Amino acid sequence: MAKEIIAVTDGALSFGDSSLETKTKQDGFEYKGDIYKVKTYKDITKLERNEMFLYESVPGTDVSDFTFDADGVSFTVVGSGEVQITLGLGDDAEYDIIVDGEKEDRTETSMGGKIAFTIELDGEPAKVAVRR
Repeated sequence: MAKEIIAVTDGALSFGDSSLETKTKQDGFEYKGDIYKVKTYKDITKLERNEMFLYESVPGTDVSDFTFDADGVSFTVVGSGEVQITLGLGDDAEYDIIVDGEKEDRTETSMGGKIAFTIELDGEPAKVAVRR
């Protein structure tokens, strides 16, 4: 049986499957009144909410415990090597990037409300928080 590429686990979103060789997508996933779309495979994982950009990683990753509010997002990510993560957040805001409890950086979103950062993953889960 194939692994779900988007699901709700313990009240949070889980999505992505970096083990896939070919791009797979699922559209129309409803959660808390919003509609989600995910595209994933070994080279990229992308999540949209109500047709708006929310998350992207290059190469692809497996994400769990994904939660967000007005002050930012938090999630657990699994992947390997250097991974660039881009998040759709609020316009003209500064955010702390925290990986496994350690503050890595404080950065400002672009005019489109996006923030991008790179982390090194070793196949083990890393807890990421991006907070105002």
